[in-house]
Amino acid sequence: SADKSTPESSKRPPRQPFTPAYISALKDQLDLSRPLDAAVYACLTTTFYCCARLGEFTVPARSAFKPDEHVKRSNVRADEDRHGNKVTVFFLPRTKTCVHGEEVFWATQEGPTDPEAALRNHFAVNQAPSDAHLFAYKLPSGQFVPLSRSDFLNRLQTAVDDAHLDPLQGHGIRIGSALEYLLRGLSFETVKQLGRWRSEAFTDYLRKHAKILAPYLQAVPLLHRAVQQLMSGRTA
Repeated sequence: SADKSTPESSKRPPRQPFTPAYISALKDQLDLSRPLDAAVYACLTTTFYCCARLGEFTVPARSAFKPDEHVKRSNVRADEDRHGNKVTVFFLPRTKTCVHGEEVFWATQEGPTDPEAALRNHFAVNQAPSDAHLFAYKLPSGQFVPLSRSDFLNRLQTAVDDAHLDPLQGHGIRIGSALEYLLRGLSFETVKQLGRWRSEAFTDYLRKHAKILAPYLQAVPLLHRAVQQLMSGRTA
């Protein structure tokens, strides 16, 4: 295979996860008064704080939007969690693991990565109809188009280049989100529920990304030990 012929020294290091600091640096390269940038930043912050898959908030291609499968503006509502905290809930009509749809949510955050401010800005800049894709944005022609995965990633790549940041892949958003919530002190069970991982899938996911997580977790010895115990099948 190609992998075997690749010298060890030239193999890429594991991709880094998205962090609030990284997202904030990307924001500095975006013009949130522009339709595409407003949609991209709202999508990024919502995907991150919902601990969601990127494909749940983007479409495979501009022409591939299906109202019964993809999230729409009408699928957003305000609610409260069981502790009385205000949250914004998104109904995903169809997901990888649930054909009947699932709900994800975020709460308002402090600082420049606040998903509520980003979503409000997107809705103000892109005044699409309620049955449009959640992150539909306006072209210069006046037409609204759904936000595709490639349009999202291409715009972020330009922002990454302009900011001279290390390039990240789309799947780095979800592992970055899980890491952020763990570092904030949320339990494994809570993060597992947030990310909608089934039973052993969360342990497998952490194991798969162990190299990426290690430098961050080592700064928090208790958490680092707990992750090691979780992945070795022992309980803390």
